[in-house]
Amino acid sequence: MDKLHHKLTKGLSKSLDKGNSNKSLILGSLIATFLAFSPFLFTIYESVPSVKTWSTSWFTYDSTYYENVQVFAWTITTKLIPLIFITLWFLTNRHWWYHALLVPMAMYIYQLIIIINDDNVFADTDEQKLYLVPVMAIVIPSIYLIRAKMFNKLNDADKTLEELEEEFMIKPSTFWGKIKQYF
Repeated sequence: MDKLHHKLTKGLSKSLDKGNSNKSLILGSLIATFLAFSPFLFTIYESVPSVKTWSTSWFTYDSTYYENVQVFAWTITTKLIPLIFITLWFLTNRHWWYHALLVPMAMYIYQLIIIINDDNVFADTDEQKLYLVPVMAIVIPSIYLIRAKMFNKLNDADKTLEELEEEFMIKPSTFWGKIKQYF
């Protein structure tokens, strides 16, 4: 009876692994396709007309600060595309230092808010560093503590750096699980 139970659970685990590998393959293919088409994303602003007011059947946008909708779209594109890439890197990274990616992500989000707000003269200002201080105050010490813990274990044991990274790695099973672990 135990042998039958073992065979059944082994077969079930193989089929579950196959399902997870199929999901992983599909997700990886989608990410690779997105990255392959990314050069086209940098020129997407060219599809926006070069006018002060852009009217479509869905919306009307009046560019008050930039005085040209295409310039506004270009400015958004220069901040949004790198933010998407860094977010993808953050969600797919397996290294212990991946929390450091939160700092440039916060910077790009802040810059996008400024651009959309249209009240400031320059999108890249020195005051943005002040808004990043709280993010950096959390991320930098946590990275240092993880690093210190890793090197403590490295000095006490005969583990390689890769084995320690694997030990500290958080592996949620779903995409939403990856997102939920940060909130």
